[in-house]
Amino acid sequence: MARLDGRIALVTGASRGIGAASAIALARLGAHVVATGRTEGGLAETDDAIRERGGAATLLPLDFETEGEQLDAIGPNLFERFGRLDILVHAAGALGRLTPAPHIMPDDWARVVAVNLAASWRLIRTTAPLLLAADAGRAVFLTSGITQKPTAYWGAYGATKAGMEHLVLTWAEELRTTRLRVNLFNPGPVATRMRRAAFPGEDQATLPKPADVALEIAALCLETETRNGARVDYAGSRSRA
Repeated sequence: MARLDGRIALVTGASRGIGAASAIALARLGAHVVATGRTEGGLAETDDAIRERGGAATLLPLDFETEGEQLDAIGPNLFERFGRLDILVHAAGALGRLTPAPHIMPDDWARVVAVNLAASWRLIRTTAPLLLAADAGRAVFLTSGITQKPTAYWGAYGATKAGMEHLVLTWAEELRTTRLRVNLFNPGPVATRMRRAAFPGEDQATLPKPADVALEIAALCLETETRNGARVDYAGSRSRA
């Protein structure tokens, strides 16, 4: 796989799961990773894993539900610190309670909207100038198969992921004449804590690991990736939400 030496990569949801694995994969390719997530302990573990492999990271604890203004400041802060941003991987997500649509509670709705949809809008606004200025800017937003197949009790999660998809693909259309490439990535079922919360009886030993799918996410961030506005499914995923 090609290298990312000298690139600056912002990875959200990097305290665990696919976000952490993506941060590690990008760092192994030479990128300096700015890892953001809600759990400081988890970010520290990601940082340790990156440094053990000879990489470098900057940690940015941030709660997308409650710290919108700090999220808005990421772009200017990255410019002040590094003078650039080449890669964005938005892996942060909130499942919410799986419940019938009429039973979705306002606090659950607000959190899922903030993390899954509003954060995507805020990230686009704050990082777009830097990504557009990069010679090979790349952005990857994680989505879910649930958007293609509405399923009972998944209303809040599915609606916010579908809204995110539409926003991201609209942005991609607006970038057709630029060097920036923006794509969606659907990892399918992966052995993560969120997946365990949604399917507590599932044997996660049968599922791909975050590190498996992170390799394909990293590939979407390379200069050689030419797709834009694509919805890319993990090659090893099963046909499940």
